[in-house]
Amino acid sequence: LTTVKLCVYYLSSDIFSSFICNNFIKYPMSLTFKSPTIFSHKNGFVKRQSAAYALPVKKGALKTVQLVNGKPINGPDLSVEVNGLKLPNPFIIGSGPPGTNYQVMKKAFDEGWGGVICKTLSLDASKVINVTPRYAKLRDSAGKVFGWENFELISDRSFEVMLAELKRLKQEYPDRVLIASIMEEVNKSAWEEIIGRCEEVGVDAFEINFSCPHGMPERKMGMAMGQDCELLTEVCTWINAAATKPVWAKMTPNITDITQPALCALNAGCEGVAAINTIQSVMGINLETLRPEPCVEGYSTSGGYSYKAVKPIALAKVMSIAHAIEANYKGQGHTLSGIGGIETGEDAAEFILAGSDTVQVCTGVMIHGYPLVKNLCAGLQDFMRKHDFKSIAEFKGKSLPYFTTHSDLVRRQRAALKTKRERKGLSSDADWSGDNFVQNADSMVANS
Repeated sequence: LTTVKLCVYYLSSDIFSSFICNNFIKYPMSLTFKSPTIFSHKNGFVKRQSAAYALPVKKGALKTVQLVNGKPINGPDLSVEVNGLKLPNPFIIGSGPPGTNYQVMKKAFDEGWGGVICKTLSLDASKVINVTPRYAKLRDSAGKVFGWENFELISDRSFEVMLAELKRLKQEYPDRVLIASIMEEVNKSAWEEIIGRCEEVGVDAFEINFSCPHGMPERKMGMAMGQDCELLTEVCTWINAAATKPVWAKMTPNITDITQPALCALNAGCEGVAAINTIQSVMGINLETLRPEPCVEGYSTSGGYSYKAVKPIALAKVMSIAHAIEANYKGQGHTLSGIGGIETGEDAAEFILAGSDTVQVCTGVMIHGYPLVKNLCAGLQDFMRKHDFKSIAEFKGKSLPYFTTHSDLVRRQRAALKTKRERKGLSSDADWSGDNFVQNADSMVANS
């Protein structure tokens, strides 16, 4: 074996193509080759001339897996079945720009995504007028993006055009799962029409957008419905009376108790719930111009916050909904699609452990591109190998029993202390010290 340690810029063509997301990605890594290797150098790029190479083995490198129609060619089985829909892997394109037209949705299927949800449709797209810029990024001290805000509206494309493109996709990818995200005003006939016409072109399921936090609530749509349990119940009843395909209700996190609208949707006949949509936010204020960001002609509005920073919030909401489904619908086949800050296979594993059947990615695709699914699948398979899980079903919801109440934590710790187990951290608020405040805090961190 010849082991070569390199720091390489991979070119998004034939040079180490299985490691590519989009542009040039720089990763220090060790590569182990099973045959003599010759490297050529041109214009700053290193290209291996031998055909066989191994996956990167140094921590931090992007690991990928080859997918055929979304199914890994080897390793643990990632396939899932939800509400009668069979997906080759649990990774679904979340509703938004990554599902905005035929070209991008085709790209998602070609790269191997388990399913695609189109950008939210309405019957009259002429009422939808987007502005630019409409995104803003929040970066950490190293300059890496960890938060993303948008005030993107639903699809501004003609409903007829979108229907034609959805029909074409189902004709070209008949075995892949295509889900229509839809939204309408409080109008029963409009909901019946949009559902009927989407079913005519062959979509596999519906996701109802009860959660967009900007623009649409001004028309009593999106989050305005998702925050009103009585209205949501009425609309879900109309939808489920009209639909012959599975229906998922997409929940807003901008509410006190997310389980209330989730249970209302399930009680009204929805087969599943998706959570969470974006969190209402203001990204920041430019301290030079004193104007909020993103700024359109000097003004802004609140938008939806997503990406890695929202993952802990999303996990808490998913956990709560999963507990509610287990308590009220155990064994009845109701499903949960987890959303919020998923960027790695390990992130996905956490959502599945918290009760998700599938996971959705939107902002991650906007930052890393559609080939991200290969990294997600590889990371999830690595987690499964580590714990000897053979299928997603083996660990779905496995961490749920370990969530409890604070009073129960107190009881458990008191019992543990009686057995003379060592306590971690301070014993009471009186033990905090001004001189050692940071160290005091660190002494009680579980995952340091």
